[in-house]
Amino acid sequence: MGKIRLDKYLADMGLGTRTEVKRDIKKGRISVNGEIVKSPEYKIDIQTDVVLADGKEIAYEELVYYMLNKPQGVVSATEDRRDKTVLDLISEKKRKDLFPVGRLDKDTEGLLLITNDGELAHNLLSPKKHVDKKYFVRLRDALSEEDKKHLEEGVDIGEDKLTLPSHVFVLNEKRDEAEIVIREGKFHQIKRMFHAVGNEVVFLKRLSMGSLTLDEALLTGEYRLLTPQEIERLKENA
Repeated sequence: MGKIRLDKYLADMGLGTRTEVKRDIKKGRISVNGEIVKSPEYKIDIQTDVVLADGKEIAYEELVYYMLNKPQGVVSATEDRRDKTVLDLISEKKRKDLFPVGRLDKDTEGLLLITNDGELAHNLLSPKKHVDKKYFVRLRDALSEEDKKHLEEGVDIGEDKLTLPSHVFVLNEKRDEAEIVIREGKFHQIKRMFHAVGNEVVFLKRLSMGSLTLDEALLTGEYRLLTPQEIERLKENA
């Protein structure tokens, strides 16, 4: 990325708006490599320069990746006037340009990637890429073998075409719990698919997206940074 202005550097890292950080810079609260800098236009080398605000180091993070175990009742949006958003759950976020990759319904739980990497998000969500997404579903009624076959072959959910072939794995004897892997991401798709075979989803949780699998150690509402290996595999597979 090379060099960027000091005020942008500080604003990107969540220290305030550009106006607010300019005020802090001019007050002499910012130092670069041990020297007070009072010019907002001062160019920072994000690789080598050490920036302190009130004596505390402000490291620059260009691209960040969080895995969130989304709880019910929270919306997959960057902001919402009525409801709590998934970004509100990331308490230690520094960057202001984070967003959720795709949407989980308000009442759906599970894996959600939150990042500011637009290229990766586009690749994961592009209909042309057909990235696998695995969900756990609990159903109102037992899933018959015939309905399972219909779901796997493709069903009519009111779009121009049938859904793409999926994989369904029944998990219990009552046949009311299953895992389903789909390769698209249409609006309310899982619920609409089961509705198309006369059933109803009563609980839905996303387990994986591409190579990224929900960390079982994360309780509902918890999050963590992705490991370098997870980021690398995601980029390779997307």
